[in-house]
Amino acid sequence: MLAILLIGFLGGLVTGISPCILPVLPVVFLSGGMQSGRVEGASPSRWRPFLVIAGLVTSFSVVTLVGSLVLSLLGLPQDVLRWAGIVVLVLIGVGLIVPGFQHLLEKPFSRIPQKAVGTNRNGFGLGLALGAVYVPCAGPVLAAITVAGATGRVGADTIALTLSFAIGAAIPLLVFALAGRGVAERIRAFRSRQRGIRLTGGILMIALAAGLVFDVPAQLQRLIPDYTAQIQERIAGSDEVSKALNLGGIVTEQNKHLDECSNGATELESCGTAPDLTGITAWFNTPGDAPLSLDELRGKVVLIDFWAYSCINCQRSIPHVTAWYDAYEDAGLEVIGVHSPEYAFEKKEANVKAGAAALGIRYPVAIDNSLSTWTTYRNRYWPAHYLIDAKGVVRHITFGEGGYDTTEKLIRQLLTAANPDVQLPPPTDVADTTPDAAQTPETYLGTTKEVNFSGNEAYSATTTHFRLPRELPRDSFALDGDWELGTQSITPAADAARIRLAFTAGHVEMVLSGEGTVTITRGDGSTDTIEVSGVPRSYVVVTDAASGTGTLDAELSRGVTAYSFTFGG
Repeated sequence: MLAILLIGFLGGLVTGISPCILPVLPVVFLSGGMQSGRVEGASPSRWRPFLVIAGLVTSFSVVTLVGSLVLSLLGLPQDVLRWAGIVVLVLIGVGLIVPGFQHLLEKPFSRIPQKAVGTNRNGFGLGLALGAVYVPCAGPVLAAITVAGATGRVGADTIALTLSFAIGAAIPLLVFALAGRGVAERIRAFRSRQRGIRLTGGILMIALAAGLVFDVPAQLQRLIPDYTAQIQERIAGSDEVSKALNLGGIVTEQNKHLDECSNGATELESCGTAPDLTGITAWFNTPGDAPLSLDELRGKVVLIDFWAYSCINCQRSIPHVTAWYDAYEDAGLEVIGVHSPEYAFEKKEANVKAGAAALGIRYPVAIDNSLSTWTTYRNRYWPAHYLIDAKGVVRHITFGEGGYDTTEKLIRQLLTAANPDVQLPPPTDVADTTPDAAQTPETYLGTTKEVNFSGNEAYSATTTHFRLPRELPRDSFALDGDWELGTQSITPAADAARIRLAFTAGHVEMVLSGEGTVTITRGDGSTDTIEVSGVPRSYVVVTDAASGTGTLDAELSRGVTAYSFTFGG
């Protein structure tokens, strides 16, 4: 627990000094700090800076940890709390500017002693609003908290990590608020200008709310280099931190030995009895689509493959898995594909079945929409392979692509150990298409997962019109025309709109859905038109790029939805 607290605190502290806190600093300095100073004509709470920060820590922790889960249960959009926080900021800002409006805000709470919700005396309400709209820079600590909250796996470690992260991130803000109070008390000009301070604070609050609506903070972050990036990378690359942050699945008696297997080991290991398959909502490719259990498969060698049908890494891995199943099924191998979705559309059983059929999957598939089995296995990767021997013990784990020859060698060893008389066919011969590190990473187009956008505009749902930049950096994309940006996909808002992509790969695919066409124009001027129809799936847009690098324009007609670009060698 001490390690979790320390990691959370340090991760939050690094976030608290990063560029992403800059937009809230003026509000904290004036409304959280200067309004608490002993100035003429006012007696605000000396505790105001601490209460503002306490409110921020409280709401940020609750929203980050359980906000997504609660909103999903209620069937509400995921940005409801953020918009509520923006509205509260505007109301408090207007209250600071117009005293009569402040009294109107306080009237519903007039029966509560000391009017604890006032805009001037307390500040806790301001902190609650700031915490709901405060979106710190992503990092390994915040990612671990978000996954745990989204899957509902909230335990004592996760709560401790969240609170320590929030406190670490809030400390620089508290220092800034206290500095504001000190300035108000020490400089004579501020002592008699409480009204001016309130007015300025209200204007800044409304300006912050407006900036959040139009995603101005994101634009500022693009202009200011992240001077904490190297520290974040060191945190993410630490084995100790990665182990401590493995909160996606709580350690139980069933899965506590999984850490005893090393990723991609070249020889068999022993990592405890394989955990049960839990929370599976549906099965297919089994007799009568009946569920399977690992207990009933004792005596067989089992390979569990965590996958998602639109994941390019999985698509490159699955030909090896299907080849092993075809080659060794009669020799005693069972494969179970645990489908753990990345996207909301991947939760639809019909889409999963279509994706499995397109990939030639004949082995049993378990639909793990709640990520229950995923977290039971403490998994963090697509794809991930867990090889289980005939006695039900996990003997080998591989995360990500590659290592296929080793995995097949170990499958053959376990099959022979289970049945010394077995006659095995020759090893399979499937090309390993794992890309090298220089290849463009998978490029998501939805606003919640976008990382490679290089346009001049803010990439958010509030931006509808885009123009291509003069130059497009390598391994990035930009938009042109009118678009509707969603959290997981984008759609043309006019008859047609373009995506320009600069890539490093020999093979490019797009995940698309809807009805319409996509016209691909390559760097050499050649064009192709793709007919898009039906549920989301991958469409090939470039094969065998001669130089391994290139630029393409994808013009989407109205009615087509785009989710991501994926790449291969």
